[in-house]
Formats: sequence, structure tokens, C-alpha cells
Amino acid sequence: MSDAPHILVVDDDERIRTLLRKFLVKNGYLVSMATDAAHARKLLRGLEFDLIVLDVMMPGEDGISLTRDLRKRVTTPVLLLTARGETEDRIAGLEAGADDYLPKPFEPRELLLRTSAILRRVPQAQPAGPKFMTLGTLRYDTERGQLFEGESHIHLTGTEAALLRRLAETPGQAVSRIDLTQDLGRGPSDEVEGSDRAIDVQITRLRRKIEPDPKEPRYLQTVRGAGYMLMPD
Repeated sequence: MSDAPHILVVDDDERIRTLLRKFLVKNGYLVSMATDAAHARKLLRGLEFDLIVLDVMMPGEDGISLTRDLRKRVTTPVLLLTARGETEDRIAGLEAGADDYLPKPFEPRELLLRTSAILRRVPQAQPAGPKFMTLGTLRYDTERGQLFEGESHIHLTGTEAALLRRLAETPGQAVSRIDLTQDLGRGPSDEVEGSDRAIDVQITRLRRKIEPDPKEPRYLQTVRGAGYMLMPD
């Protein structure tokens, strides 16, 4: 059990916290629970987690604000729980740094599938000798899925790392939004418009980390009608 992924569930609703804990533990995860953002911060100061399942609507600091602040310091994947139909909350969550969202009410099995998908795409370090791509002053280690500037490691979220890895598999070739959506683990039940916009948000976030001028992208280009393309030096 020591190798089980450790998940932090943050929700002010005790019933939901308890149900999520029972379901996740039953499926082999180690689970800690927090009642609000302040409680979550205390746990995060002393423990490391593989995933944070975070409710958006909480008293005090909301989930989007907490996600935005966490992204300044940690790369732990975040799965937001949002009210059904609140599209702007979902987009705001992705812009804040969340890796995925799940509308309430939801089936526990869907939570499990999304949790597994997020954890699968978190890059794992490989001992093999690295191969590098150059993006201006940055180096991308294609073996480890890591980005560097000089000796400094540039932190990528799980989704950003998966997106860059996928684009780096076919440099100089456009990858469609549909292919990126499928490769990043979003299911066929997702609305096409919402999935496209989610990919666009992730591309914007990644450009901020790899482009000298994100408004005039040199390395992560948009190919009209075809998708996105990585163009290393």
C-alpha cells in the first residue's frame, strides 16, 4: 500500500468527502481529506500528494483561487469538482492551472477514470540517456519529459508535460485538437466545443513557459485548420 498514489480530497461537504474517500480507498488509493482551502494548505506543508481533488465552491477561499496559488509553488495535478453547467468556472479553473474538471453530480466511476488518466500522464523520470530539443534558450528532455533553462528546471503541470511530450513526438507536424484531446485523456462524452477550448487554454499556458513572446509564438505554432505544431530549433 506504500506505493499507492496519495490523493488529497478538499471539499466542505462531509458527505462527499466520506463517499470519495471510501470509493478511492476501495480502488487502491491512499486518501487524505481537507475541509477547506486553509486545511488543505496545512496538509500540503507537511505531505506530498500525487493528485488533489478540489471542490470549486467552498466557504472562504474557493478552489480556483487555491489552484492559482498552488501553481506558483507545486506541480501536483489538480482535478476540480465544478457545478454542472458552470462553463466559465471550468475555463477559469483550467486557466488557473487545473489539469481537468468533473461536473457535479458525477458517477464515482467517472471520477476514477479521470483520476487514472491524470496520473497516467504525469511524466515519470527515465534512467536512459536523455535526448534534447532546443527551443531558443530552453532545452526539452524528450526522454524525461522535462524542460530546462540552463540548469534550472521549468515546472510543468501534468497536462502541460503530456501536451509538450505529444507535440515533441512529431516535431514539424501539426497535431489536431481532436487528437490532442484524445491523447490527453478526455473521453468521447466531452462536448467538442468545450474540449477544443480546454486544449486552447492548455496551449496558451504552455506558450507562456516556452515562448519569448507568447503573443507571437515561434516554437508552438497554430496551423490554421490543422491544429498545433512544435517547431524546435
